[in-house]
Amino acid sequence: MNASQFEAAGLADIYEKVAAEERLSFEDGVRLFRSRHIGLVGKLAHLVRQRKNGNRAYYVRNQHINFTNVCSKRCRFCSFYAKKDGPEAYTLTMEEVEHRIRQFAHLPITEIHMVAGVHPKLPYTYYTDLLDTVKRTRPDAIIKAFTMIELEQIQKVSEMPLEETIQDLKAHGLGALPGGGVEVLSKRIHQELFGRKMDGEGWLNIARVAHGQGLKSNASLLYGHLETDEERVDHFIQLRELQDETGGFLCFIPLAFHAERTELEGIPPTTGNLDLRMIAVSRLMLDNFPHIKSFWIMIGPVMAQLALRYGADDIDGTIMEYEITREKIEQTHQELSRDQLADLIREAGCEAVERDSFYNPVRELALV
Repeated sequence: MNASQFEAAGLADIYEKVAAEERLSFEDGVRLFRSRHIGLVGKLAHLVRQRKNGNRAYYVRNQHINFTNVCSKRCRFCSFYAKKDGPEAYTLTMEEVEHRIRQFAHLPITEIHMVAGVHPKLPYTYYTDLLDTVKRTRPDAIIKAFTMIELEQIQKVSEMPLEETIQDLKAHGLGALPGGGVEVLSKRIHQELFGRKMDGEGWLNIARVAHGQGLKSNASLLYGHLETDEERVDHFIQLRELQDETGGFLCFIPLAFHAERTELEGIPPTTGNLDLRMIAVSRLMLDNFPHIKSFWIMIGPVMAQLALRYGADDIDGTIMEYEITREKIEQTHQELSRDQLADLIREAGCEAVERDSFYNPVRELALV
């Protein structure tokens, strides 16, 4: 890597820190967001990515299940929850959950990923029955379920301490936690966009407890709406500090905001420049996170593929159905096959590695 390029771009000091494996500062992160030299920022991120994961890029054969869209939080950026002129309210029965899983019984899925709205009237037994149903139907799959926001509600209806609730959920099959619900760790954004939902301090505390109870999780940042560069970098630093403390985060996932059918409709979609920059800066700032994901469902397969050269080492998985973000209300079937995912990775010049929820390589199975 040519150091003179970074000197000419005004990034020589950041280049030297990255080369020496030194931690970047808040000011460094803001400068990386504002640098005109996205290609050089990407080169730095790719260097870190190769140090951590070599030329490997991961994917997982997973299935997403969104078990209810009833939600009491009314976040202004959300198009998923049931509301006037929005999607029809639903809560899946255990029979419907089992049916959805059996639809893909012929595929060697290793992860069932479940998140949903925060339904104020579901009893605790719904969540334990849900886990039991998935475990009975897909006994070999890891269940990754419930954001920190959902865990707050589940603990409330369990009438047990959070630690005890988590241990009970684990006993029913919960294996890991997803990374959503945090949005942006900013008091300003919290008040402006999701004031009914638990704030950033609460999210971090539940993550801290969950990690202490042996659950690994992901983390995310919803970007491309009202947040500033400074708020993005502060978000990274707060996550980085918690990771220093617990070591419980597996992966960071930048989530591109889609304004369709939300109260923020009219905000333009994220640009490719911003999508790649979010990947690259997160890789550089989150030096203690093992993995950075380019989530193809949010930025498209081609951009997710390109992001593998900008710091990402994971493009997620087969998905099957996804209801959180979609162009049309009825457009829930969103899927890439195992072969398509592997081809995207190989076309980017990387080694395709099928993984489980914890980034353990999965032994090669018959192509499907």
